[in-house]
Amino acid sequence: MRVKTGYIRRRKHKKIKKMARGYFGQKHSSFKRAKEQVFKSLQYAFAHRRKKKGDFRRLWIIRINAAIRNYGLNYSKFIHLLQEKNVHLSRKMLAELAVRDKSSFEELVKQVTS
Repeated sequence: MRVKTGYIRRRKHKKIKKMARGYFGQKHSSFKRAKEQVFKSLQYAFAHRRKKKGDFRRLWIIRINAAIRNYGLNYSKFIHLLQEKNVHLSRKMLAELAVRDKSSFEELVKQVTS
């Protein structure tokens, strides 16, 4: 006697095809192609969640460097001065100060350089 998979296979296929909505060509309609693409997409999502953290750190460093150049310093010297003065601010917070609150950032630079 042969056992048919019936609704179990259909349920599995439906789940994968739902995840593949919006993909181009056969990647959203053909189960085999959809499964391949969904698997690859999940791998990319995992890797890029970790990559995003480095991307943001790079962005913050660029913003701090651009803001600090107006005061005749560069990024590495500024960070070194912060460490010497025991100022513990994350690069994220420094970048936010540089972009949103220029007066506070200027006060911080004056404290560190004096």
